[in-house]
Amino acid sequence: QMLLVAIGIIGATVMPHNLYLHSSLVQTRDVPRDQPARIKEAMRLGMADSCASLTLAFLINASILMLSAATFHRAGQTDMAELEDAYHMLGGLLGSNVAPVLFGVGLLCAGQQSTLTGTLAGQVVMQGFVSIKLRPALRRLLSRLLAVVPAVICLAVMGDGMTGKLLVFSQVILSFQLPFAVVPLVYFTSSRSFMGEHVNGWVSTAVGWLLALLLAALNLLLIVQSVRGSD
Repeated sequence: QMLLVAIGIIGATVMPHNLYLHSSLVQTRDVPRDQPARIKEAMRLGMADSCASLTLAFLINASILMLSAATFHRAGQTDMAELEDAYHMLGGLLGSNVAPVLFGVGLLCAGQQSTLTGTLAGQVVMQGFVSIKLRPALRRLLSRLLAVVPAVICLAVMGDGMTGKLLVFSQVILSFQLPFAVVPLVYFTSSRSFMGEHVNGWVSTAVGWLLALLLAALNLLLIVQSVRGSD
């Protein structure tokens, strides 16, 4: 169970589609290709942008974990498993009616942010990888439907009581997809034939491959444990 939650946190923090999205954002910078100094500056700014956003996501997730530990575990509510239960218990535990409202607003903002990045990444994939040319409004609608419709169907079939498990499961699926995004990224950025003088150094390449192998190993371990547990 702990491995499942840990892998879910990794998937929710990094999210593989954000790798495609950040790669496309680098291309939006108007940088002359014949000026290496300007290209290096754009790469540094892109790295700073990615690091800042991932660090902020990590801090938010860490804050949620610390809030749970400080509020529910200290009060003996160790069986808290659903978001609805957490929402109803926060007011009584903290002695404030504002806390549940802020909790709900935070969930709404997180959902909007995830939907926004998923939609933008879907547009990037459709335009750049599969070369599907659609009107912007239709492309956004298609990207949102591909994300929303499966979730609505799952909730309709399994009921509201499975919301928490479905949320964790979706995050684990994101983690399973991470190696398929990280491995090509590390391969291309460490290849001199693709990157030229902007190729990754040996330290970045080694760390990248180590993280990719670690992600793949954790995902494989979770699959093995799940198969053995179901026998």
